[in-house]
Amino acid sequence: MRLFLDANVIFTAAHNPDGRSAALFEPARHRHCALVSSAFAVEEAVRNLRRKQPASIERLERLLAVVTIQPEAVPADVTWAAEQGLPAKDAPILAAAAAARVALLVTGDRTHFGHLFGQRLRDVTVVLPADALARALRA
Repeated sequence: MRLFLDANVIFTAAHNPDGRSAALFEPARHRHCALVSSAFAVEEAVRNLRRKQPASIERLERLLAVVTIQPEAVPADVTWAAEQGLPAKDAPILAAAAAARVALLVTGDRTHFGHLFGQRLRDVTVVLPADALARALRA
């Protein structure tokens, strides 16, 4: 199973090693799932960590060793994602997840993605980290 990580999941995993976001990296280390993200998402996570939790940058670098960075989505896919009710800063995340052909888009962003939780869009289901972890452990 392939999981696409939003920036907030990467950020949270780096600064909270005991949380569910960080726990997603364990099944990936044991090849029970594959973690995928985009440069756009990773750059946002890095920027926020440098500003809010700079001591977590080293942990982030270790975590990213098991994450495959996919190419960004084409503009038409970003437009489609925006049409799903996402703001301009979040549309590239859904678009990249769909382009990467992952099973799950993992995000903790209830504000912008909340209306999409549990929905399947272009074969990608939007879920919270806890849901993704449960599915990854069953796979």
